[in-house]
Amino acid sequence: MQLTLLASIATLATLAAATIPASQCTTGPIQCCSSVQPASSDAVSKVLATIGVVLQDVNVDVGLTCSPISVIGVGGNSCSASPVCCEDKTFAPLAAINCVPVDLNL
Repeated sequence: MQLTLLASIATLATLAAATIPASQCTTGPIQCCSSVQPASSDAVSKVLATIGVVLQDVNVDVGLTCSPISVIGVGGNSCSASPVCCEDKTFAPLAAINCVPVDLNL
């Protein structure tokens, strides 16, 4: 039980550390994705295969079903799913590659 609790705490700490403020996203518009999964997951593999994308590094996160959002101004700037900043090519709206979660409040 203690090992499971420690693993959960370590995972949460890693996720918290990996989140960046929205203002630090300089690679393009922040994306709102329905989910963010490792490139090695079955769901991501299937989507990337349908659009003919082969990743060299399967240790990146990929956002699925994404759309760009604005964090400046009022209204329409929220993302109830997964707001992310993606460093590599976006295959809108299906996938965005090498994504890092962002905090829209920072």
